[in-house]
Amino acid sequence: MNELIGQLVAQLGVQEGQAKGGAGLLLKLAQDKLGGDFSKIAALIPDAQQLIGAAPAAGGAAKLLGGLAGAIGGGQAGNLAALASGFSQLKLDPEMIGKFVPILLSFVQSKGGSEIAQLLGGVLKK
Repeated sequence: MNELIGQLVAQLGVQEGQAKGGAGLLLKLAQDKLGGDFSKIAALIPDAQQLIGAAPAAGGAAKLLGGLAGAIGGGQAGNLAALASGFSQLKLDPEMIGKFVPILLSFVQSKGGSEIAQLLGGVLKK
């Protein structure tokens, strides 16, 4: 188990698979929004691509809701709708998103400094 997943399991009391899937959902969102800049974050997180692969795929309803929210002008709301669906598929309450984010940001900051953490935080903060 990598260090990030260990922190999520220990601090949140989630199972390893849930930690991997939740982290993967957040990293996938960051990858989608940051494009090439995501490589700076991926370099700091062991197995980042495997974590993204562990993330559940958003279902049709979540994509539709996310698309509608984005069309209304709430790009962040669309992101959160897609994340909420993924967290539900992991049997995690969508409120857990707010608990995963600070742990992920703290981990990235400890490995790569505040500039990289701010880059990621700009995508993940509500």
